[in-house]
Amino acid sequence: MAFSFNFDLQIKTGEPDNEDTTQKEEAHEAKQVISTDTTKEGPEKVKASKEHGPPLDYQSLLENTVCETFSLGTLPPIHYLNESVFEQTASELIDSEKILSQTAAQHTDLISGVYEGGLKIWECTYDLLEYLESEGEVFSGKTVLDLGCGAGLLGILALKRGAHEVHFQDYNSTVIERLTVPNVLLNCECDDDSDEQDHEKVGEKDGSPSAKRRATDPPQHAKIAKCRFFSGDWTSFLPLMLSSDPPPKYDLIFTSETIYNTAYYSALHEVFHRLLAEDGLVYLATKAHYFGVGGGLYLFQSFVEEKDIFKMKCLKNVEQGLQRHVVSLTFKKSDKPLTV
Repeated sequence: MAFSFNFDLQIKTGEPDNEDTTQKEEAHEAKQVISTDTTKEGPEKVKASKEHGPPLDYQSLLENTVCETFSLGTLPPIHYLNESVFEQTASELIDSEKILSQTAAQHTDLISGVYEGGLKIWECTYDLLEYLESEGEVFSGKTVLDLGCGAGLLGILALKRGAHEVHFQDYNSTVIERLTVPNVLLNCECDDDSDEQDHEKVGEKDGSPSAKRRATDPPQHAKIAKCRFFSGDWTSFLPLMLSSDPPPKYDLIFTSETIYNTAYYSALHEVFHRLLAEDGLVYLATKAHYFGVGGGLYLFQSFVEEKDIFKMKCLKNVEQGLQRHVVSLTFKKSDKPLTV
């Protein structure tokens, strides 16, 4: 049976659109990215994947940073670096990829094949966090991949809610080393999580050590040992993971704002196919369309249907401004993940 969503695909006509707010948001979205020729199969050069170990110098990662806390309903508080302050102090950071200077010079949040937007927490990440909170999702004993993780909030949530192992992957090593790893460290608190009932802002003088100060000491608990960190292109990430003995099989794969470019669909789909456990679940948070880049949910839906390996289910629609959606992917019963 063909998959369909409970919403209509809006077709552009010659008539003016009266939704001024949506028009402005769409125009802003287009300015944030550099247009990509989606007829190409992918970037000309494959960015080699590598694994990043925990840093030896925890203190230097958190110098000159400001921390914030995301709190929602029953979710444990998630600590993360303030992105605005991070960008303002970017010149002081070591960045072998030079992505910080390039994005600042070009005033863009995306340079296809160079920088894939990982320094920014995009709207759909919050949509997925809200969905997980509403469903009361827990992760005890599960192996989780935060694919295209950026700040890593989704993987951090799984870690704090009992995941057995969490892997974080992003295109850029600078994102992993300077944002993802520090954010995970900020959330590596005492194993008993006795302070998770405190929803006050990180760093407030409440008589208890802040997450930032705790994170500067080498963790003495098992949480950081449950994490692995990877950077690189998906086409090189997959063989790196398959070379493990045995290769990982993820119970859950989180991915948010990763289907903006149709050139990446094949590599993304192959990661799902080869690394998702037989009864696993992919959570995908996305916009209906990415203006200025060309991808979006409808095109990815068509791609998935053509491959005929996964079934897709709509979980959440956000209609304000740009249409956003949370969907899930699971293997069709007649299909099983590939084995090696």
